[in-house]
Parts: sequence; structure tokens; C-alpha cells
Amino acid sequence: MSEPNDLSAFWMPFTDNRGFKAEPRMFVSAKGMHYTASAGHQVLDATGGLWCVNAGHGRAPIVEAIRRTAGELDFAPTFQLAHPLAFQAASKLALLMPAGLDRIFFTNSGSESVDTALKIALAYQKARGQGGRTRLIGRERGYHGVGFGGTSVGGIVGNRRQFGTLLAGVDHLRHTHDLARNAFSRGLPAHGAELADDLERIVALHGADTIAAVIVEPVAGSTGVLIPPQGYLQRLRALCDKHDILLIFDEVITAFGRVGKATASERFGVTPDIITMAKGLTNAAVPMGAVAVRRAVHDTIVEGAAPGIELFHGYTYSGHPLAAAAAIATLDLYAAEGLFEKAIQLESVWEEAVHSLNGTRHVIDCRNVGLIGGIELEPRPGAPGKRAMEVFHRAFDAGLLIRVTGDIIALSPPLIVEQGHIDEIFGKLAEVLATVD
Repeated sequence: MSEPNDLSAFWMPFTDNRGFKAEPRMFVSAKGMHYTASAGHQVLDATGGLWCVNAGHGRAPIVEAIRRTAGELDFAPTFQLAHPLAFQAASKLALLMPAGLDRIFFTNSGSESVDTALKIALAYQKARGQGGRTRLIGRERGYHGVGFGGTSVGGIVGNRRQFGTLLAGVDHLRHTHDLARNAFSRGLPAHGAELADDLERIVALHGADTIAAVIVEPVAGSTGVLIPPQGYLQRLRALCDKHDILLIFDEVITAFGRVGKATASERFGVTPDIITMAKGLTNAAVPMGAVAVRRAVHDTIVEGAAPGIELFHGYTYSGHPLAAAAAIATLDLYAAEGLFEKAIQLESVWEEAVHSLNGTRHVIDCRNVGLIGGIELEPRPGAPGKRAMEVFHRAFDAGLLIRVTGDIIALSPPLIVEQGHIDEIFGKLAEVLATVD
């Protein structure tokens, strides 16, 4: 029999399992801005865990809220019953959302939030007598989690090719990444607002009366930090209004201060009909996601239904007590320490640091918004992604956690980051890039 800590038992997600288990790199603890690796060295967290630890690691108010709640109410169902913490968390979250998006459905992850949002969109269209609107429109190079709905509207080829046709009736807008015109942009790129007009092509092909919703990430994270061109989101909003199509913002990455406001919707001044969230909602201490829904969409479904259950959807752990307690403590901590405002205050410092890598070996683009940075590397001929993965491993060994997707380095540090941390992040990254062929 294998030993209990045998690495073979855990089938790791989105991982080269054979490569990792031949040369494992592990964490054993975390505090503030740092992890401690199993080898004993400190690793500066330049990715907020996985885009999710916005307030830094091991924050006492969140830990204590979870500990206290676990001793009082380990679980309570929210099917036809409830507990007060779920309502308190929903009310607190609703206050952070754009005006009108004040109906909250809890999930357990970003993937579940996306599939929930898509189902709400379909239910809404049916409830208002538009049951023929069943098409869902995503975008190339979009990531919306790993559920069948999210994978279908997503636009990452590697995430889709193993699983066949997925959902029928899905189409995709063109992506907005344009190195030829926008390389080394600071903040929102100048070119590309017209790419929103690709929705007109899809409408002409399928008919607006067949389309339920469009879903996009305001800032695409997992496909390499793709910043929206100036005016793009506004144009997409106007086109959805023109054709009576719901607009969904996937803010699993951008919500909770990552772009300097509670949501990217607020930061960019564009209000969708539905917002999906997860990650920073609980500072990643307990898995939790949420969907914020425009009140008119909620009321159309709920008030228009026959007596009884209005939406046949949910999860055993929707609004779980520990997750709700963690969310309440996390949102209070963000407010008490002004972390969203701090992200705005540091944005120009962060921007200068990101663009300090312009001219560094292998770097073909730098881009930024809020406390997000993307560093695009020139791929090795015939070996896409290999250079960035080597940078990832060497950075870890040098005491720096980054994230790579393809040949793009993605950076998203906890919002408690200080000038000294920023200097260390980019100093170490420059050193590593200089050693990689």
C-alpha cells in the first residue's frame, strides 16, 4: 500500500501531473505577502494566490470569523430553509454592486457562478415570453470556468478540445488582443473599440431574437491579461441594449479591488445586467462565488412564476455558513483598510514597474490596469509556452510566485502590496528573464 502522502493519489487540476510529481514544488504556510515553501524558503506572492487572496494571507479577522462560525453552525441548508449569515452576506455584497444589481445568488466557485448566470439569463428570457432566445455569446480568448456552460462560452482552445461540441447554440465574438496597434499600452489600449461591432455580425447571422446573453470578462485574466480597448465595453453595452440582449460581466478576477474599485463595472463606468464573482469574495479562505443580478431580471423570473419554486437551480453549499462568515469578514476588512482605494493609489507606481520590463530580453509587450500586469514573451520557435513555464519555475526557486498562461506572465499581487514588494517583484523577474534562453 502507498504511503498516505504518496503524490500519485491527487490528480491535480490544470497541471502537468507527470512533470510536477517528478519535481514537486509545494507550499506549507502563508502569511501576509509571502508563502513558505516546503524547501523552507520564503516566496513573495505576486499573484494573490490564484487571483484571489486580495487582502493578503492569514488575515486574523477572517480566520477568527471562520473559527467562530465553525463552532456555532457548521452547516445549514438553504433549500426551503436558511440561516442569518447568508442574508447578511448578500446584503453587504449588494451594497458594493452597481445600482440596481442588488439580488445575490450564492455559489461555490467562479465556474458555478458563470453557469448560474447563464441559466438565469435563459430563465429570464423564457419568463418574459422570449423563450426563443437561447443562444449564448462568449468571446475568443475568454475564460469562464470549467462547467459545461462556461467552457462552451469560453474561448480557450485547450480547455475545449477534449470535450466535444459542448453546448449547442453558442457563438463567439472576436477577441480584442491587438499587439500590432496596442503593444506596450499603459492602461486601456487606444485601438479596438470597433471590435465590439462583431456582435452585429453574430446578430445578422443568427437573429437577435435567438440570443439570450453576451458574456465577457471586462479584463480577460487567464488568457493573458487582455485589457479592454477604450470605449469597447461602452459600445458592447449599447449594442446589447439595441438588440435587447442581456450583458453579463464575468468579474471573478476583477471584482473586489483588483482594478481599484469594487467591480470593473464601476471602474469602467459600464453596468451589465449580471455580474459573476468568486475568488476575492472571501479572500479565498473558504470557497464561495456569487452572482449579482439586476433587480428587474430577478423580479421577472420570481414574480412571473407560478406559486412554488421560481428558479430550479442551486447548490447544497449555496450560502454555506463558513463561507458567508468569511465573506462578511472579508468585505469588512476591505472597507476598514481602504484596500480598493489603495489599489488606485498604487496604480501609477505599479504601471511604471510593469513597463520597466519594456526592452528586457524576450519581452514583446507589457500591459496593465489597476493592480494587474501582463508581460508577454516571445515564444520559442516550435515550443509555445515553454519559455514562460521555465520562467515560472525559476522564479519560484528564486522566491517569487508568478502565474503564466501560454507565453504571458500574469501578475496580481495582494492589495496590501507595498513599494518594496513591487521593487522586489520586478527586480527578481528581470533577473530571471536574463537567465532564460
